[in-house]
Amino acid sequence: MFQKSGMPGMEIGMKTGKMILTIVVSVVFLLLAELAQELAMGLLSMAGVPAWLYHIAGGLIYAVLAYILVWLFCTKYLKEEPAAFCIPKCRIQLKWAVAAVLLPVLVSAVYLLFPGSYESRPLDTGIKLAFVTRGIFLAGVGAGVVEELLFRGLLMNVVIKKCGKAVGILAPSVLFASLHIIGMDFSLLSCVQVMAAGTMVGVMFSLITLEGRSVWNSAIVHGVWNMIIIGGGLTVGTELNEYSVSSYVLETRAFLLTGGEFGIESSVIAIMGYIVVSLAAVWMIRRRGRQEQNG
Repeated sequence: MFQKSGMPGMEIGMKTGKMILTIVVSVVFLLLAELAQELAMGLLSMAGVPAWLYHIAGGLIYAVLAYILVWLFCTKYLKEEPAAFCIPKCRIQLKWAVAAVLLPVLVSAVYLLFPGSYESRPLDTGIKLAFVTRGIFLAGVGAGVVEELLFRGLLMNVVIKKCGKAVGILAPSVLFASLHIIGMDFSLLSCVQVMAAGTMVGVMFSLITLEGRSVWNSAIVHGVWNMIIIGGGLTVGTELNEYSVSSYVLETRAFLLTGGEFGIESSVIAIMGYIVVSLAAVWMIRRRGRQEQNG
């Protein structure tokens, strides 16, 4: 009797331990992948490889290494297939590929209606290529894939298994948001706005992942958002972006509209976009649930 009554407590303790370890491991994996990326790009740069080429290599190394680390952790330590953490074979649903393009394009289009001016600097072809590949492969492919694997793959699902879906969606989203202000010299108001926007976009990515039970859907939305909004083509902000081919410089300095020190990703316009996509994902999840009950 004593052993039987003690088993549930031991099982809960083991689940809690695994959850905490997974949270720590996810952060460590993020740091290791970033370190490998920076090391590889540094070595290629020292070898005289052009920036646009080592940006491509860096983004791919970042994504592939993170995937390998996550796969090993799932199969060797957690003893589960990656699909149990919404990491199946790479397949993207068409609706989320379309949403991936529409969301940043529509948000950008709204800003282009505001008073502002197009500005650019004279740049040679090599620098332009470096800016574009930085946006596509480092911010898009690299950050999009790695952050979704860790936050919406490992973290979200291990927390859901321990604490339920609501906490599993919210807690990693808050952590995801907080990482965007660590080490930044932001004002208190900017920190609050970044936390609100970062948490909301994290919730959006989580719901997209759960809707299709795949991080690859959220990865395409995350990656394309980064490519368009903070990539090296055309960026929107209150000043000329030094890492972009051209910029649309807004005349307004309204904090909520410009996103403050972080930029338009934390603006109320972007947050409205996150909410709309999140509501669409919730509707799809509920519709599928009804279909499964009736089917």
